[in-house]
Amino acid sequence: MIHFIVASHGPLAQALLESSRMVYGELPHVQAVTLDEQRGIEGFKQDFAAVMTLAREGADGVLVLCDMQSGTPWNVACYYAFSPDCVPPVAVVAGVNFPMLLLSDEVAPLIDVHAAAALLLEMTQPTLIKAEPVSSLTSDDF
Repeated sequence: MIHFIVASHGPLAQALLESSRMVYGELPHVQAVTLDEQRGIEGFKQDFAAVMTLAREGADGVLVLCDMQSGTPWNVACYYAFSPDCVPPVAVVAGVNFPMLLLSDEVAPLIDVHAAAALLLEMTQPTLIKAEPVSSLTSDDF
């Protein structure tokens, strides 16, 4: 089983998790951690370590979904992902969005966290679209 951490600058991670409860229901394998101005980077590192401890319990791997590459949440998550002593293994992806969070439930049963990360990215890619006007009207007559 893969467990997930959503990590973001500001309240995005918590807001995504709260929104997922409204639309989908509980995602018990997901934890949120946020970087805020009051606690700063050192506070975030402490919060992340505490959430990582929870996420590791009973997991075959932990997949961290960050808001962006190279920010503090990403850098802290990569510290764990690249640590040879980190058990279970950790993978990190950037660009978390609402569909990605909802789709995490689909890959949670996997055992290989790196395969789960690749599959989640593959599944999320088609959800990134630009709205286009409808070129023809379809009749609702059967």
